Amino acid sequence: MRGIFTIILLVTFASMQAQKVNFLTLSKYRVSTLADVLRENSGLTFYDGKLYTLNDGGNTADIFVIDPFTGKVETIINSPLGNTDWEAIATDSTHLYIGDFGNNAGSRTDLKLLKIPHDKSQAAGSTKTIGFYYPEQTDFRSRLHNNDFDAEAMVFLNANLHIFTKGWTSGSTTHYIVDPAFYEGQAAQKVSRYKTGFLVTDAAYYNKRLYLVGYTKKAEVFLSIFTESRPGIFFENEPQKYYLGTAFSVGQVEGVEVNDQGIYISSEAFRTPLGVVKQGLYFVPHSKIKAGK
Repeated sequence: MRGIFTIILLVTFASMQAQKVNFLTLSKYRVSTLADVLRENSGLTFYDGKLYTLNDGGNTADIFVIDPFTGKVETIINSPLGNTDWEAIATDSTHLYIGDFGNNAGSRTDLKLLKIPHDKSQAAGSTKTIGFYYPEQTDFRSRLHNNDFDAEAMVFLNANLHIFTKGWTSGSTTHYIVDPAFYEGQAAQKVSRYKTGFLVTDAAYYNKRLYLVGYTKKAEVFLSIFTESRPGIFFENEPQKYYLGTAFSVGQVEGVEVNDQGIYISSEAFRTPLGVVKQGLYFVPHSKIKAGK
């Protein structure tokens, strides 16, 4: 088994050299192993100096507040809301937004965003539901891991929610915009598309830069950093792309958030033939990303 992993890494290394991919050893920046209640964490966002996260579909509809320095769970907000397939979390000054738009089979017709006031986050009656759909999708037959209408990444920017699809079949992410002030089912506005070469699992926006993380079907983990060329436009120029390692060493990366200190990345537990890689929280200072070390 070790020989197979070595071959995969050698092929990956040769391919990335040709693509001008930088190397960053994410495992060096592990802050902590996250609590077992976050084995399937998905998404990160900052609010009031704390990181907020959640678990994806098949888990409770709870929101977790964690310390960014230790990864310790400080508060669990027990929610009566339904979790069909929560995959992303974002925030503005007044609300949390949850992306209930996981769609592995591409067959969902109930994609939605939950808009939760910060001061009433436990009250179901205070939450608004923002229904949306992808106007390009006309076929809703179940195609597990074989469609381009699954999403796990979202940021709040310029009064809108920006969604980035996973790209199971195309290897590309599509950027859509949804208006959080409009609650009826709305057509997501397609902005642009970019061939990332990996499945996008989360997004962050900071200082005119978009950060996308994800992994390939070979368990290679990547981070791409795009510079905003115009307000809300990211894919006109090539990004800085970083190879972070494999899920066999850092887990299945599912969350990213950025502040003035650096980049926070979270992973869910990853099962391997040799055992389980525990869920973790990582922190990479901006200076290390610039150096690509």
